[in-house]
Amino acid sequence: MASKKLLSLLAYLPFVIAGLGFPMAFGGRPAESGAVLPVKAMVISDFRPDAGKLFGRLEFMGGLSLATPKGEMGAVSSIRLIDGGKRFISVMDTGHWATGAIERDAQGALSGISDYRIHDMLDRNGHPGGKQQMDAEGLAIDDAHVYVSYEGEHRIDAYPRAGFETSTPLSSERPVLAGERLRNNGGIEALLKAPDDSALQGALFYVAERSYDNKGNFIAGVQSGPRAGNFTIERAAPYDVTDGVALDDGSFLLLERKFGLQAGIGMRIRRFRLDDIKPGALVKGDVVMEGVFPAQIDNMEGIDAYRAEDGSTRLIVVSDDNHNLLERNLMLEFKLMP
Repeated sequence: MASKKLLSLLAYLPFVIAGLGFPMAFGGRPAESGAVLPVKAMVISDFRPDAGKLFGRLEFMGGLSLATPKGEMGAVSSIRLIDGGKRFISVMDTGHWATGAIERDAQGALSGISDYRIHDMLDRNGHPGGKQQMDAEGLAIDDAHVYVSYEGEHRIDAYPRAGFETSTPLSSERPVLAGERLRNNGGIEALLKAPDDSALQGALFYVAERSYDNKGNFIAGVQSGPRAGNFTIERAAPYDVTDGVALDDGSFLLLERKFGLQAGIGMRIRRFRLDDIKPGALVKGDVVMEGVFPAQIDNMEGIDAYRAEDGSTRLIVVSDDNHNLLERNLMLEFKLMP
């Protein structure tokens, strides 16, 4: 037991060392809303030392450790890629939007972030909200809307796709929930939009982070359509859900993390079938990959996918440093193997 705890403590050491390279990158000072912020990037060439490039069914394509001069970057909860993976929209659990462009080197590997901006999220009255009212955790987009799920005051707000950064919500809906409760700090963590041609016919669906049914599985729900209602996702402890993405092949991925002195640090990605989702169902999936110390992982919070020029499915996975010296803002890229 003592040796396990020692290893867990050692797992934090690389984060402290990396943090020394960003002497002004911590503290979480608020940014001027909408201002372009410079981002310092350190390239990560290996996901795990001397372990090659293949991890489960993923091939590591490269990564970055990121920071802004005054620690504005952080608190990222979810990310969505746009413009063919060239740009991103993300939400922060402090009640902010964060957007930017992904830069690449001559070989196509991640090299940096540009045009990085943080905007205050506006509540229904047009005012910037605090963490209690605007604890943004999940994010989904379509051609017309940007959808955000919130903890605390559990809800899903819809913003206009054009100009979402400075807009108030167009509408708000409560999560589909029958006979279960969502925890204040463990509610709708993953918000996904199913493809229009899938069994869910384009519906929004969610998975809770640490809200479980009486059998210990994750509470989940479909907001509308022919399969509206609650279902559950099988939990395989000690991991909890942090984000997810629906793929165009009829499956969806869930990003999970373990993070603490007792369990250590780890990230896991599991794959599920959209067609398995129906009211009352327990949905089970397969592990795509699992990464633990000393892999380049942290408090992994966001995942999305895009189609690369070679036709492969690429995943971008990001972490949240919580404005904490012991943690890092990571952006990792993987190729999903057939």
